[in-house]
Amino acid sequence: MKYSIRFIAVLLLLFLLSFAVKNTETVSLRYYFNYEWRAPLILMVLLFFFTGVIVGILSCLRKIVRQRREIITLKEERSTVDTYNKIS
Repeated sequence: MKYSIRFIAVLLLLFLLSFAVKNTETVSLRYYFNYEWRAPLILMVLLFFFTGVIVGILSCLRKIVRQRREIITLKEERSTVDTYNKIS
């Protein structure tokens, strides 16, 4: 299983590298007030992809922290109940 995941990761990396080599044209991103940013296509794609990944992680972070705190509280309650049951 570990080798198949690595194999798929290598294939994905090769695919992305070939995509980067084939798409070296400069594209422009136009924004308000005549602001224009020019960069290679692969840079734009990767920039917006990783921006989306970061936004997704940050949006899930609050829920993950809340769930971890709840797990800690439940483990403490369970250990208290286990201690009470051992005494009885």
